[in-house]
This record gives sequence, structure tokens and C-alpha cells, in this order.
Amino acid sequence: MEVVTGAMGSLLPKLGEMLMDEYNLHKRVKKDIRFLSRELESMHAALIKVGEVPQDQLDRQVKLWADEVRELSYNMEDVVDKFLVRVDGIQPHDDGSRFKGLMKRMIGVFKKGKNHHRIADAIREIKDQLKEVAARRDRNKLDDMAPNPVEAVPIDPRLRALYTEATELVGIYGKRDQDLMSLLSLEGDDASNKKLKKVSIVGFGGLGKTTLAKAVYDKIKSDFGCRAFIPAGQNPDIKKVFRDILIELGNPHSDLAIMDEKQLIDKLREFLENKRYLVVIDDIWEEKLWEGINFAFSNSNNLGSRLITTTRIVSVSNSCCSSADDSVYQMKPLSTDDSRMLFHKRIFPDDSRCQNEFEQVSKDILKKCGGVPLAIITIASALASGQQVKPKCEWDILLQSLGSGLTEDNSLEEMRRILSFSYYNLPSHLKTCLLYLCIYPEDSKIDRDRLIWKWVAEGFVHHGDQGTSLFLVGLNYFNQLINRSMIQPIYDYKGQVYACRVHDMVLDLICNLSHEAKFAKLLDGTGDSMPLHGNVRRLSLQDRNKDDQGTPLRNFTGISQVRSITVFTSAINIMPALSRFEVLRVLDLSGCNLGKSSSEQLNLKGVGHLIHLRYLGLLGTKISKLPAEIGNLQFLEVLDIGSNFELHELPSTVWNLRRLMYLNVFPCKLVPAGVLQNLTSIEVLRGILVSLNIIAQELGNLAKLRELEIRFKDGSLDWYEGFVKSLCNLHHIESLIVSWNTKETSFEPMDLLGERWVPPVHLRKFESWMPSQLSALRGWIKRDPSHLSNLSKLILGSVKEVQQEDVEIIGGLLSLRHLWIKSTHQTQRLLVIRADGFRCMVDFGLDCGSAAQIMFEPGALPRAEKVDFSLGVRVAKEDGNCGFDVGLQGNLLSLRWYVKVWLYCGGARVGEAKQAEAAVRHALDAHPRIHIAMEPRIAKEMLMTTICVRTWRTNF
Repeated sequence: MEVVTGAMGSLLPKLGEMLMDEYNLHKRVKKDIRFLSRELESMHAALIKVGEVPQDQLDRQVKLWADEVRELSYNMEDVVDKFLVRVDGIQPHDDGSRFKGLMKRMIGVFKKGKNHHRIADAIREIKDQLKEVAARRDRNKLDDMAPNPVEAVPIDPRLRALYTEATELVGIYGKRDQDLMSLLSLEGDDASNKKLKKVSIVGFGGLGKTTLAKAVYDKIKSDFGCRAFIPAGQNPDIKKVFRDILIELGNPHSDLAIMDEKQLIDKLREFLENKRYLVVIDDIWEEKLWEGINFAFSNSNNLGSRLITTTRIVSVSNSCCSSADDSVYQMKPLSTDDSRMLFHKRIFPDDSRCQNEFEQVSKDILKKCGGVPLAIITIASALASGQQVKPKCEWDILLQSLGSGLTEDNSLEEMRRILSFSYYNLPSHLKTCLLYLCIYPEDSKIDRDRLIWKWVAEGFVHHGDQGTSLFLVGLNYFNQLINRSMIQPIYDYKGQVYACRVHDMVLDLICNLSHEAKFAKLLDGTGDSMPLHGNVRRLSLQDRNKDDQGTPLRNFTGISQVRSITVFTSAINIMPALSRFEVLRVLDLSGCNLGKSSSEQLNLKGVGHLIHLRYLGLLGTKISKLPAEIGNLQFLEVLDIGSNFELHELPSTVWNLRRLMYLNVFPCKLVPAGVLQNLTSIEVLRGILVSLNIIAQELGNLAKLRELEIRFKDGSLDWYEGFVKSLCNLHHIESLIVSWNTKETSFEPMDLLGERWVPPVHLRKFESWMPSQLSALRGWIKRDPSHLSNLSKLILGSVKEVQQEDVEIIGGLLSLRHLWIKSTHQTQRLLVIRADGFRCMVDFGLDCGSAAQIMFEPGALPRAEKVDFSLGVRVAKEDGNCGFDVGLQGNLLSLRWYVKVWLYCGGARVGEAKQAEAAVRHALDAHPRIHIAMEPRIAKEMLMTTICVRTWRTNF
């Protein structure tokens, strides 16, 4: 669904749904709906074509027609949704009185008939409007979506990189070209350097990929017998690419123009057979193009030839470098110093030092540029006027406009244009998902899962294969945007992507596109730069000036048409009553203070009126009560009320929300009997407290469940047996967290789990906070290791004993990156972390108390960035380890976060404890990547000392 298509993507399936017999519509109404469907499908196809043409190349009449159709689709979807809600939505439940129940049913039938008349009238009205729009399209002959003939098509700004003077290439003749040169391996006579090497430069638009490739090309081209630098582009003619390569290499054959693709490839292979060549293919967008190019260069002659490619798309770069001899060069932004030099050199050519009055504003501008050379040069050009520098007030104005997408300064168009190439190359559904990111403030850390669930609620995500989770389809969208370098991934310390960030220059582009298409409105206290007029479908309320009380929003008459509203922190003070939002689909108040201490708390009772709502985000809002009216939200798909520690219970109506796909109620809330079976659509269920066996059994009905976080109120065997039986029916489980309120049980929960449950192969996270043995885990791995082949996180918070066999078996899990095990009754004294295990481990934790010593073999934990382990002083002393050597020397060279050593002194004399502490501290202090930043904390009553050591990379 593309932004210019409005609500078409979600409207068309709903029209098809209305044609089903269950709605009992009149034949005339069905005929009108079929007409609308056919006409809208045709318009949808035309609008997708419109979305593929850059805004500045569209004819004005086409833009006006597209705006009309988009608004009409929004209005029509509102009408259809209101009908579906009235017919399918809130149904009156019979109470104990048969007479009252009969009366309610009669009223329901009467209302249903009334609703059918309403939809018939509304369909006729929309049909008339659609005919008018179609007639205008025919009168103006708008089906041909040709570019605007009045405006000249601008020169591709990437060509500038081929002719940039060396004086502007700050950061190129330095670390960048040195790194790339090392990958090309031009020096030396060993066999590996004689092979054809391919290097692919990848990064988003404007980073200087072409400039870098051209700089290196010019530097080394004299070392090769023939060379070529060829631009490909978004829509290349592969035959022309081959012809250009042959001509530049020095083979201008007269018959090249009439050769087909195969003949050109054969000609190129024949020409290069005995030559040492250097070829650069710039700006490849598709893997299909690379496949043809690669075939032409696959006949390596071991003469030391080199092939360089540039691309914005990660999957293309990986395809270009499929062999072990090839390398991908990930383009990074310029450093702060290089950015400043490039910026100042363009503005102050005679003196690269910045004048004092511009110092702070130049820093702020460069921060927004984020090290992107194109942005730096473009903005610097806007501030330099011949030999004069524009006054500071114009610098301030440009700074304020960056990121808002509203600046009228044409000097920024070149920068936007080069970034927009990536945008217009996106499939239509990804364009909408990317534009949605304009609602977030600049520099925001955008949580991945919450973003995807919002896309789902907005209707941007559509089913691929039947039965596929919408969230997993949305996750695919998210990963594609990363792959295409449109968003920047944010990794946690385990190396997993959990959030993203939008570069300021990309944010500027999508804000500009959003403004053009009336996609979303941003209110951030910056005055009337985005006034509230016309139809507003999405609102983003961000932190406002203290003196701005937000009166315009409260007085805004078009608020009844808003479909989505996201509020950031203090902006909650300008929210109007929720009852005014008649067709709201998404309401995200996460992080806002809605508690008693809030001066102007939002009245959540109005939430019951939002009957179209799909997404309700109340994470960390400090609420202590949820209104019972939330049960009216029969179309709600996401309810996130996590991290509200004063919210102790939920209204019973929550469990009637049958369309919920995501429910987060952590800290755990008690679940009454007989309600879980209602949540037939649930995929993520976090924070439920089980107190009855029947509830544990009901979990087995949640066939779509992917993530489950559950706590048992006590240690009943019956409850747990019911839970294990249910677990066997949950074939899509990827994440399982189980905890127990009591520390002691009369049975071994993990043994029962090991005997009766086989983990699904896609299980990636398993946490157990209950008394257990490791025999179950050992049995799973021995029986069929493939069932845990994707397990990346394993936490066992209360294991009775860890044996050396367990350490080695767990160390063999190839996907495991995060491990934490705490033992309570340790008997084996020495546990050794072998060099051949835990090869992918990033976060390692093993605490076996005072009864064991943990040692590391040389080469152990090669990728560990965070390590926790224990050392029993008495055990080490008795085993003859007088130096208390834990094997850190030469190990843990990837440390990035910290080391914690739990030094257990139970049974040891004071002198032994101090000796052990000194030895451990000395070993840690001597480590090249460790700096002791915290003093030891001594708990004398426990006879235990904890040494907590923080570490960091020296080059990080």
C-alpha cells in the first residue's frame, strides 16, 4: 500500500468481505459495491504508477486527481468500518432475564436493519463521488502518468562525484581509501592476490560510495593493463552496460550495437582472457543485473584482476561477494573532524577555520548531517554565496528547517533527490512503512516490535502466504528497509536488532514527502509550520514549548477524521477528549504520565468510545486502573500495558477482546478461569499469573502463540502437568519464559518438561526461573540437537547442579549468544570452559556459588562482550590453586561491556579471602581490555565478596 493510494490497500478486501451473504445486503447495494470494487481496483493500479514517479516530475492535474482519490478512499473506509462495527462489533449479552434478553435481540434486529439503510445511502453517495472523479480523470486524460513536461529533468547529482576535485575529498585520501586498498590486496606475490578479487562498497545514498570508488580507481588504474568505470543505475540496459565496459576497456568493436546479451558476454570473456583488468560497476540496484555481470567476469585468469561494485542494498553487495576471496566494504559516515573540514572548506575557502559567531550553529548543522558528505557539501553550498558568507540568521533558519521537510530552499533539492532514488526504488508497501517513521522525533530510538505492530494496526501489512503471522510479514518489511539502507539498525549487546534509527537526512526526505501527500501532521511546538487545516489522518504530538498550551489542537474541527495519534511525553497535556476521535485506529501514549501525580491526566474512561481502535499503547504510563469500558474495543489487536507497577488487576472485560494478537500485562496479573480460550488470535502473551489447573489447560487453545511469559502462583503438580500438556499444542512457540512463586517443589518441573515436551525447531529463547535439573536440557540436546539449533538465549535461574558434561553440551549449541545459569546445590568442584565451545557466545554468565571454581581454557569465549562467573575461594584453595588463576590471560579479547566475578568466601579464612581477591583483581587489572571502575562490595554476614569490573574497548 503506497502513501498516495490512501486506504486502498485495506479498503478493497473489506469491500469483498461485505459481498458475503452473512451481511444480507440488498441486491442493489451489492451491485453498487461490485461497481466500486472494479473502479477502485483500476484506480489503485493507476495510483501505484503515480507513486513510482518523483513528486517534482508529476503533472499538477495528476497530483490533484491522486489527492481526490486518496481522500475518497479514506472516507469510504470510514463508512465501511462503521458499518462493520455496528453489524459485527459490540453485541448485547443476554442476562438472567429471558424477557430482557428477548427485548435486546429485537432491538439488535431493528438496529441492524437501520444500519443496512445507512450503508446503502452511503454507498450510493460514494458511488456518485467516484463517478465524478473518474469523469475528471477521463476529461483530463490522466491515465498517462508522464513526467511534467514543463519542468526540466535535472542532471543526476551522482555524476558530480566523478568530477569532484581532490580538494573536496576530505576523508577519502585517508582511512577510507586505505581500508579499501587493503581489501583489494594489490601488493604481494602470493597466489591469493593473483586471483580475481571482488569488493563491494555498500551504504545509503549520499555517503560517497561513487566518490570513494572513483578516488581509488584513479589511484590504482595505472597498475592494470585495461580498466573501466561504468555507472549502472536503477533501470539499466544490461546490453548497454556490457557495450560500455568493452568500449572503455579498449575494444570498440563495430558490431557491438547489434550483438545480443550472450554475444556481448562471450566477447567480453574472450577479450579479458589474458589481461589484468580493473573494472568498477557503480550503483547496482538488483541482484539480477549482477548475475549477468558476474557471469561475464567468472573466467578468472589469475593475473591479479580486480572488480569493484557499489550499491545501496546489502543483499546485492552480499551477492557480489559470494566467494571467500571477496569482501564487502560497509561505508561509514565521515568522522567529526573530516565533516568539519569539508563543511568549512566549502564555506570559508581561504580560511578553513570557522568564525566564532558560526561555531555553535555549524556544530548543530553538522550533527544533523551525520557525516554524510552529500548533505555536508549541499548545505555548505546553501550557506556560501560566492565569496560572501550568508548572515548567521540564515544559518539559523536553515538549521530549523532541516528535518521538518518544509524548507523552500532549492539548494537542498539535490541532496533530497539523490536520497529519493532509494525511496522510489522501494516496493509500494515499503514506501508507506518508511513514511510512517516521520511521526517520530529526530534521533529517536524506535522500538522494532512496537513499530511493526503499529504498521499492522494501520493496515500497512498484508498477508503473504495464507496463515502467516502479520507481525512476521511486518518483520520482513522492517528487515528489507535495513537491507536497503533506509533505516539504521540498533543492536543490543547480544548482537540482535531490537530498534532502529532514521538518519536526519532521510527523515528530512520522508517528512517532505509526507507533507506533500498529507500523510501525517507533526505538532512539536515550532510555531505554525504545519498548521492544522484540511483533513488530518495521522497526528504526532511531540514535546512542546512550555508557553504553548496546544489550544489549536483542542479547537481543531477535523479531529474526528484522525486515524492515528502518537504522543511523546509532555505533549500529553494538549490531548483533547478521546471521545472526539471517531475513527481512531492507533493510540500510543507510551511513556506519558497518566498517573495521579500528573497535573493534567488524560481521562481513560473515554477509551471505550474508540470502537475502531486496533492499537492501544499504555506502556509505562503509571496508570493504576484500567476502565472496564476497554471491553468495548472488539477490534483491538494490540494492548500494551506493561511496566505499570501500580496496576494490580485487570478488568474482566479485557479477556473478551477476541481479536487481540499482542497482550503485555507485565508485571504479572492474575488470570481468571475460562477466559484464555477467548484469545484465539493471540500471538504474544506476556505477564500472566496462573492460579488454577484449568487456566494452564486453556493455554493449549492458543494455537497461534509465538511468545509466552507465564508465572505459576504455587508449585502444584496438577497445574504444571496441565501447562506441559498445553505447551505440546503450541507449535509456533519461539520464546518461552516460565517462573515459579515458590522456591521448593515436591517434583522436578524441568524433568517433567523434558519427558513430555519436545521444543519446536524455531525456539530461540528459553527462560526458566523455577527449581530444576539440567537433565531435561541434556536429554533434548542428546535426543535431537536440531530442536535447539536456533536457540540464542538460555536462562536457567535455579539449577540444582551444573556438571562438566552440561557445560560442554550447552557449549555446542551453535546459535547460543546469551547464557545465564545459577546453581544452588553444586557438587562438581571444577568447571572448565573449553576453547571449542560457546563459539558465538556474546553474553556469558555462570554462577555456581561457593562450591565450584570456573576456569577458562586459552581461546575460550572468543566473541564474549559481557562475562559473569563465580570463584569459590575455599574450593580453589583446596584444589591447589594458590594463585587463584581463572585463565583470563589471553582470553576475553572481545570484551565490550563488563566482567563480574562473584568471589565466594564461605568457609575461607580472612587472609585467604583477601589473597584471592587481590589475585583476581590483579589478573583483571592486567587484562588489556579491562579497567576496574568499581570497588568491591563486601557482605560480611554472607562471607561473600563481589568484584564488579566494568570494561570497554580501547578502540570503541
